[in-house]
Amino acid sequence: MHSEQPRNDRPESSTLDDALLLACKRAVDEKKPIEFKAAIRNTDRTVGARLAGYIAQKYGDAGLRDKSIVATFEGSAGQSFGAFCINGMQLVVYGEANDYVGKGMNGGEIVIRLPKNASYASNENAILGNTVLYGATGGTLYAAGQAGERFCVRNSGAVAVVEGVGDHACEYMTGGTVVVLGACGRNFGAGMSGGIAFVYDPENKLPARLNPDMVKLERLDGEADDEWLRECIKGHAAATGSRYAWVLDWRWGDTQKFFWKVAPK
Repeated sequence: MHSEQPRNDRPESSTLDDALLLACKRAVDEKKPIEFKAAIRNTDRTVGARLAGYIAQKYGDAGLRDKSIVATFEGSAGQSFGAFCINGMQLVVYGEANDYVGKGMNGGEIVIRLPKNASYASNENAILGNTVLYGATGGTLYAAGQAGERFCVRNSGAVAVVEGVGDHACEYMTGGTVVVLGACGRNFGAGMSGGIAFVYDPENKLPARLNPDMVKLERLDGEADDEWLRECIKGHAAATGSRYAWVLDWRWGDTQKFFWKVAPK
């Protein structure tokens, strides 16, 4: 059997990913800072991957100095935005992003913010698709909103802050740190053998949604956890402009009491 449907090949014309690489190539060669701005649509897939590959080819895992390349987009990013992001890159979206954001991320920073004219609460709305940070080994993600299912599956070293997740978050995670500032779906932490997750849970729902086979729940472990987590939330608020995160920080005396720490047994 074979299909006679028309093929849906990727267009051969220049893509946004190509434009980003072309605009930044000389700056990468000369190790100079550069800013790039563009609109983005959901048909713009894997934006940032070619640039990351070029940086890695020239400089290896070391990449460039922090935020050497700051690329800002407005709109709805297509699948695999920021895939294989590397040190020196900061990718910012005002809008939303589809599945597989930060796939294979190695370093750098990805920020997903609300649209500039948004008036709704970030923590009550989805801003990311499914399977974010799949197989990531480093870098930082801040997202001012909820993510879909299988958030940080097989994360091995990235730090991520998000304001809610769907089912199967942190599945098979082996490293890195995840901070969830809102509701979680079921089967949290299934097969999680490494890394740490912090979950804000004022309604005490996580114990019933956790997969306890390989992980345990405990409260914050002294000043070290408390200080690191608060600084992480401040960083999230500064990067994303999340009012929700600012309030959590402002009310830290009450906020900290509702955090769970999820760690391998």
